[in-house]
Amino acid sequence: MKKSVFKLLAKINKAILPKYYKRDLKGLKKWEMAIVGYKYWVTTNSLD
Repeated sequence: MKKSVFKLLAKINKAILPKYYKRDLKGLKKWEMAIVGYKYWVTTNSLD
């Protein structure tokens, strides 16, 4: 059940949240870093 919830969250994140793969992570603002951290947390939990 937990894994399916995170897979759903990952799909929602991919559709809604901005993509930061071409940007320098050092230059991001605090709230942008929070989004990157959240996306990382969801992705790692959906892959486990």
